[in-house]
Amino acid sequence: MSTEPLLSIEGLTKHFPIRSGLLGRQVGAVKAVDEVDLAIEPGSTLGLVGESGCGKTTLGRCIVRAHDPTGGRMLYRRPDGSVIDVAGLKEKELKPYRAQVRMIFQDPHSSLNPRKTLRQIIGEPMRAHGYGSKDEIDERVGELLDRVGLRPEYANRYPHAFSGGERQRVGIARALALSPRLVVADEAVSALDVSVRAQILNLLTDLREESGLAYLFVSHDLGIVEHVSDVVAVMYLGKVVEQGPTEELYARPLHPYTEALLSAVPDPDPAAKRHRERIKLLGDIADPAHVPPGCPFHPRCVYARDTCRTEPPPLREVGGRRVACHLAEELELRGVPDPDVREVKA
Repeated sequence: MSTEPLLSIEGLTKHFPIRSGLLGRQVGAVKAVDEVDLAIEPGSTLGLVGESGCGKTTLGRCIVRAHDPTGGRMLYRRPDGSVIDVAGLKEKELKPYRAQVRMIFQDPHSSLNPRKTLRQIIGEPMRAHGYGSKDEIDERVGELLDRVGLRPEYANRYPHAFSGGERQRVGIARALALSPRLVVADEAVSALDVSVRAQILNLLTDLREESGLAYLFVSHDLGIVEHVSDVVAVMYLGKVVEQGPTEELYARPLHPYTEALLSAVPDPDPAAKRHRERIKLLGDIADPAHVPPGCPFHPRCVYARDTCRTEPPPLREVGGRRVACHLAEELELRGVPDPDVREVKA
């Protein structure tokens, strides 16, 4: 695996303006993504977790440039080794990048056009990028359907003829149509049944091993993220509050928010439930248009001190990981049981 990141995100920001009055003047901003730093290595999977509303999906959409970032840089390493900042590219300049960075959407029902056949849906990216002749595109569609576990004869059918899991396979085939290097999977299995979910996760893992794909795996399910990710980043209120190798982060979290999230991971061992206590956070996630002063998590944190209420903690390195907490060296936070004695229910 290359030591050079495939994609380096530096200070990425996405603010949505709040407008009011007859003239539509801006009176504030929703800080959906606020100065995020991340790096995705070639052939690796970065898991991105957090509560609903923390900015995970917005970050993913900024990476594929479905949203234009407000600020920051996204340094993408092209196949020839050169690096470009895709955050500042204009619409016409994005075409080569969008062929190499694709997205799997959360809802397999609404993300497929019901008026188009699978041949048209999967072939659309290839036609847009001038992949080849009609016969070559049709042949590629058949190959992709077979690769994701669907019969090539299904190419002339419409999405309504398929189950949720089969539709998600179509979405994966569409994302793979141009042989991308990075795929953003936005809650790719959250809308599926448990049995189908395991099949899709195994498919994504197999595709990574076969093609050397890199994934940004966005999810609120920490059990699944542990199963598929090499590195995990935890987001809260538009910011990354902790990042590190999966095994280390799950065994010993450094941020109180990560500890609370991990306490909600289901454990199939009945005996373990007698000595594991769920941490229930007080209140809801704060309004990203009115971020609390100091540490944004301090209103819900049982460990908060005066410093936490006044000084924003920087994202700094502690023990080989990165964490945004003033008390990271002092706190002894609880992780999850040893994965050797705990099954991850996908």
